[in-house]
Amino acid sequence: MRFVDLINKKVSGQNLTSEEIRFWIEGYVNGSIPDYQVSALLMAIVFRSMDRREILDLTMNMAKSGDMMDLSAIDGVTADKHSTGGVGDKTTLVVGPMAAACGAHLAKMSGRGLGFTGGTIDKLESIDGFHVNLDHKAFIRQVNEIGIAVVGQSGNLVPADKKLYALRDVTGTVSSIPLIASSIMSKKLASGSQVIVLDVKYGSGAFMKTVDQARELADTMIRIGRGAGRKVRAVISSMEEPLGHAIGNALEVREACQALMGNGPDDLMQLCLTLGSLILIECGICSDPDEARERLMESVKSGRALDKLVQMVKAQGGRPEQIYDPSLLPCADHVTSILSPVSGFVHSEDALALGNLAMQLGAGRAKKDDAIMKETGIVLCVKPGDYIEAGSPLAAAHHRLPLPDGWLEECVRAFDIREQREDPHPLIADIL
Repeated sequence: MRFVDLINKKVSGQNLTSEEIRFWIEGYVNGSIPDYQVSALLMAIVFRSMDRREILDLTMNMAKSGDMMDLSAIDGVTADKHSTGGVGDKTTLVVGPMAAACGAHLAKMSGRGLGFTGGTIDKLESIDGFHVNLDHKAFIRQVNEIGIAVVGQSGNLVPADKKLYALRDVTGTVSSIPLIASSIMSKKLASGSQVIVLDVKYGSGAFMKTVDQARELADTMIRIGRGAGRKVRAVISSMEEPLGHAIGNALEVREACQALMGNGPDDLMQLCLTLGSLILIECGICSDPDEARERLMESVKSGRALDKLVQMVKAQGGRPEQIYDPSLLPCADHVTSILSPVSGFVHSEDALALGNLAMQLGAGRAKKDDAIMKETGIVLCVKPGDYIEAGSPLAAAHHRLPLPDGWLEECVRAFDIREQREDPHPLIADIL
């Protein structure tokens, strides 16, 4: 079999066979197929796409290219939750403990962030002493004992995706739904959970810019998961504005703790209750959304959800005092208020602009090897629909270094303030 023949088939719009896809992934991982040939195939896929069978074959071969997690030693149904990313997205830190407090077993492998702010792993490392590397036995034991563990990805988990993602990033072949879906789902399948709940974002601060694009991606991932024998549900949620008020690692952990204490922002809690309900239903713990939401809310009111986060932090070497008292989390040397130049109603907040501004303060990574300043970021003082007086704070910048030239002016431009109030964008567009 010659790889150039696979390129020519896809260029002409033909489907690749299962054997050809296996040949591609095995050859690329073992180094016998060079980057330049795979780049050509990826570009052909961008223009010619793939059918459902091809996408499932690609995903399964990627998943099996390295370690496959065996979670059979965990008692009960195992669940995983994945977000396609966004600004201020700290949902795992809230929905995970809530679901675990209701009897779910959340066995989650997360990655580090590239862009706006850190990933879930970076956020958890804002907690003093928290370690994200557990061996397999410790991971299984922790999920069995307390119902939740969130760890970094295994070094040999889906090596095919690591190579393909790096290549897509430098060849302009990122924006292909078959390639995006196979990348995400190969990691979820290799991680081993039986239930997968997806939070697929759309809008300014998301990769998918429209509801229709997000729905197509979600539908593709659901079909992949079901084809592999997993239970998969998806929520289509807006990232036109940041989620919650906090953007930045320690700031988001603080807000997650406050949410588990019953003081969370409305949008964050609405999304977490929706995602948590799907986890409880698909795990067979609850039979309908109303029952699931009631149990999740009770876990917060009773303090059991916060206790679950404390148990996880303690089990992974972190300081539980920082969960009970989030003011003990890392704090920035400087806090600068961003004041509104006019009075009016907040119409929108540009998630993309605010995410990039937070990254400029050190809350994210422009390059993979950038160090994160875990205490830095932005805290929003208003949300869409709120009224603000001229001279009142729109947000607060938490920073270690002096603000870059023009930063304050750019931050003000991220807020659209109008004379008349308009209803904010709906947070949840669909549930699949």
